[in-house]
Amino acid sequence: MPDEEQQIRNLISTWIAASEAGETERVLKLIAEDAVFLTPGAPPMRKSDFAAAQAGLKQVRLRIRSEIQEIRIMGEWAYCWNRLEVVMTPRGGGAAVRRSGNSLVILQKHSGSWLLLRDANMVTRDP
Repeated sequence: MPDEEQQIRNLISTWIAASEAGETERVLKLIAEDAVFLTPGAPPMRKSDFAAAQAGLKQVRLRIRSEIQEIRIMGEWAYCWNRLEVVMTPRGGGAAVRRSGNSLVILQKHSGSWLLLRDANMVTRDP
């Protein structure tokens, strides 16, 4: 596997581990300052909006599974298509909520490191 692809896989693994551990600052370091997040039924989110939304996740325990479907690299740009499953379990007890779907991420190299630039996340609540 080419080194650039492995770096992107490592970014995804780091993102998941940091998200599950509640390490918002670690996740934010993987995001470009001008990043945009697109989700179903919601207006686009900027990095600051994403950071604020992460604060709301302190009340749940996350379990995230990612199945990378495709990674393509074009110089300083790349995209990654993921199949995601996210289970959110309230820390105070209660039923877990499972969401799943696809995510298409555009990445850009900044100072030698890949950062998330755009994220079209189509993960929705499972019935």
